[in-house]
Amino acid sequence: MGRQSSSAARRVVVVVCAAMVVAAAAAQKYNAVYNFGDSITDTGNLCTNGRPSQITFTQPPYGETYFGSPTCRCCDGRVVVDFLGNFDSFVFLVCLLRRADGGGWWLLQRSTSADFKKGANMAITGATAMDANFFRSLGLSDKIWNNGPISFQIQWFQQISSSVCGQNCKSYLANSLFVFGEFGGNDYNAMLFGGYSADQASTYTSQIVDTISNGVEKLIAMGAVDVVVPGVLPIGCFPIYLTIYGTSSSSDYDSLGCLKKFNDLSTNHNNQLKTKISALQSKYKSARIMYADFYSGVYDMTCCGSGGGKFNYNNNARCGMSGASACSNPASHLSWDGIHLTEAAYKQITDGWLNGPYCSPAILHS
Repeated sequence: MGRQSSSAARRVVVVVCAAMVVAAAAAQKYNAVYNFGDSITDTGNLCTNGRPSQITFTQPPYGETYFGSPTCRCCDGRVVVDFLGNFDSFVFLVCLLRRADGGGWWLLQRSTSADFKKGANMAITGATAMDANFFRSLGLSDKIWNNGPISFQIQWFQQISSSVCGQNCKSYLANSLFVFGEFGGNDYNAMLFGGYSADQASTYTSQIVDTISNGVEKLIAMGAVDVVVPGVLPIGCFPIYLTIYGTSSSSDYDSLGCLKKFNDLSTNHNNQLKTKISALQSKYKSARIMYADFYSGVYDMTCCGSGGGKFNYNNNARCGMSGASACSNPASHLSWDGIHLTEAAYKQITDGWLNGPYCSPAILHS
């Protein structure tokens, strides 16, 4: 079962989903949580009218573990941003829709700005760090199937923030939690599935990381203080890569059976990102910029599974397509559909971000 990769949706409904308050600890309260990213944390921003069959994650069995039906999350249930509110109370706030035609993204019109005072989710499935012009310059325009990069997501946030906090935004946002990413995964997917080697893709890592860093700086300029910046996942461990790029040479794999060259790409990205975060922290002494480790959190849990092919991935029977089925116990699995994780995996990762060891420093602090 694999990741939805269709570029068919040109008329879409965009959902900027309100997120839940993080009630982190008795000594630490956030006004809101604002999330940016891609399908790893999208809670419904990419959703077409009527849930058409060409978007697989709008079809069963997506959502079966928690919601009982698809919610446009690329998961069997909740994702990281959902679990960030599961402390004193847990509330899914209303997602408001507005149709966007002509292939462009439009910020929804809200009935009340109060919907976003507790937070909002700008993450959208397929999002990249780099803008469309970057991929056009590489001849990869056809590998990007929506246009919601970092620059657009920040624009969306800028538009809602003025109505949420008015003239007192810096004070309000200083007491909010920002989760910025992960970004970069889809940039590499476009290159790797577009014929670039892992080594070729790595030559663009510094540009991608710089774009992420610049995005963090823009949020800080608006008033953000607590910013979580996740790295990318170990893509060499995911069934879609293991199936498409698998080889007969044992030297291409590490001790867990993951493809080394793709994990090296992820590691290089994360190392450069950590260096940038360290530099940002030195530059902005009053900010608290946290590196969230998706790589170790996933790598520590990795298993390859069985059934439906060696890695339980079939590009012609992806999750949500006719004939595809889910395992009977998703909670015992890492991968949900070949490239996205299960709710159980996201919950464990969130715990590692909140309390350690997968966030430096941990989100929760005295």
